[in-house]
Amino acid sequence: MQDCVFCHVELEPKQRIVLENEHCMFLQLDTQEIPGAGVLVTKTHRESVFDLTPEEWNAVHPLLLQVKAYMEEAYRPDGYNIGWNCGAVGGQTLSHAHLHVLPRYADEFYAGKGIRHLYRSPENRRASVPSGEQPE
Repeated sequence: MQDCVFCHVELEPKQRIVLENEHCMFLQLDTQEIPGAGVLVTKTHRESVFDLTPEEWNAVHPLLLQVKAYMEEAYRPDGYNIGWNCGAVGGQTLSHAHLHVLPRYADEFYAGKGIRHLYRSPENRRASVPSGEQPE
């Protein structure tokens, strides 16, 4: 994966490693729409969260707690959204597993709207659904 910006952090000059452990690192870009937003990635290339080894999976939690402590000190968010996008339809644009850590702030336009807000909107209703798959 010579062109992967998570395997080769130096390929994205605006990206920096903020925290890391043996298996994972937390990266932030210098320019973010949401102050403090970043991604937690595995050091070894894994296409999705479903490909993580047990050691990598177990390394995510302690690093996530360190990220939270860092964000509390540096950004003082009012809440968080945390999630993995998997596959193109799931919103994954880079084929290296990454956990989005998004601090949320009370003065945002979408404050109080969690990740379900997008998916439960009427605009997201599937056009063609086999019988019994989607309740009316």
